[in-house]
Amino acid sequence: MNTKQFESKVVLVTGASRGIGNEIARQYALQGASVIIADIQPAKKDFPFEFIHTNVGESDSVKALFSIIKERYKQLNILINNAGISVFTPFEELSLENWDKVINTNLRSVFLCSQAALPLMKEKGGKIVNIASTRAFMSESNTEAYSASKGGIIALTHALSVSLSKYKIQINSISPGWIETGNYEALRKEDHLQHPSNRVGKPADIARACLFLTSPDNDFINGTNLTIDGGMTIKMIYEE
Repeated sequence: MNTKQFESKVVLVTGASRGIGNEIARQYALQGASVIIADIQPAKKDFPFEFIHTNVGESDSVKALFSIIKERYKQLNILINNAGISVFTPFEELSLENWDKVINTNLRSVFLCSQAALPLMKEKGGKIVNIASTRAFMSESNTEAYSASKGGIIALTHALSVSLSKYKIQINSISPGWIETGNYEALRKEDHLQHPSNRVGKPADIARACLFLTSPDNDFINGTNLTIDGGMTIKMIYEE
């Protein structure tokens, strides 16, 4: 990959103070991009990110974020809608407050940030990647709010890709499977071997996919969801 291809790009990554989002931001910084992190938690200081405190589920906070971006950078080339939370609660105990909190942070934020990015991308085009999840297609018990939010992200992605095509804005989503953001070395052998790829995923696996989808060389992939799960969603499992 051309290490200079993002040098003139301004990249916004939401929810990037830690975890997958932080690695995505780090990889863009390594590629020479000007990187902005929008999160409610302070970001690590090990890379030249600009951190802007933002609640991406709240309209006024998102408006303030994009006002700063317009004033300081005059442009936005790439938006990675990564912010997400989970509340795994028995369905009968799931409160409306927690339902709204998950939907607003995970799904409403994609709508708000994509809409706010539009004025900065209209003239020259841009690229948006929305981080969904394999839980949009498969579930464990008590994941209703999270699964609904991630399924909504995929639907919103393909809808926006059609609506915004006239502005040469490409919009895709990524559905990670098990991506270990904690102590990778503490994982068990069986954790790795249950994956057809023979290992659990790492944040860098998702970051590389973002670089691929937003590369200047990619002017064709649009409205697509890319599943990155080591093959787990295509593996048939029978209980003995």
